[in-house]
Amino acid sequence: MIYARRLFALSAGVVLTMTGFEASARAQQPVTGDTIPVAEATVRTLYDLVTFEAGTTPDWDAVRSLFLPQAVIVLRTSRTATTVFTVDGFMDDFVQFIERSNVEQSGFVERILRTHTMVFKDMAHMLVLYEASIPGSGRPPQQGVDSFQLIRQDGRWRIAAVLNDVPDPANPVPEALRP
Repeated sequence: MIYARRLFALSAGVVLTMTGFEASARAQQPVTGDTIPVAEATVRTLYDLVTFEAGTTPDWDAVRSLFLPQAVIVLRTSRTATTVFTVDGFMDDFVQFIERSNVEQSGFVERILRTHTMVFKDMAHMLVLYEASIPGSGRPPQQGVDSFQLIRQDGRWRIAAVLNDVPDPANPVPEALRP
């Protein structure tokens, strides 16, 4: 999730093993006719919500609604450390970033570059290669990799867990997310 803390950390670390997800995602479609884009829509909405123009901030109630209340978010916070957050902890940390970095004045962009999704029945796994930047900062965008676990409950997809890391020369973007 994704956000600028990773942009400034310029860190690297645990890149997830992708070999188990190389099978065709379409072959994993549930019998109900649900499609991968439906599960992906939840994650894409999250990126849209944490991207904001100057003078605004994210709609945190809308962000919260995308997660299970018990969801776990694990973000790379330095070259050698990760931090585990609850949904509220993640949002509080993001608000602190916005205030500390005066990002409300410039806005913030986090956009999806590529995805790799597998859906099986009521569970989904989605890998995201994203790019985060602060408009006008002069810093180049920072790429990162997010791994989402989603569950379908009551007819809608919700995020159960997010893991994050940043590629580096020793640990490049996973093959499943390369062009």
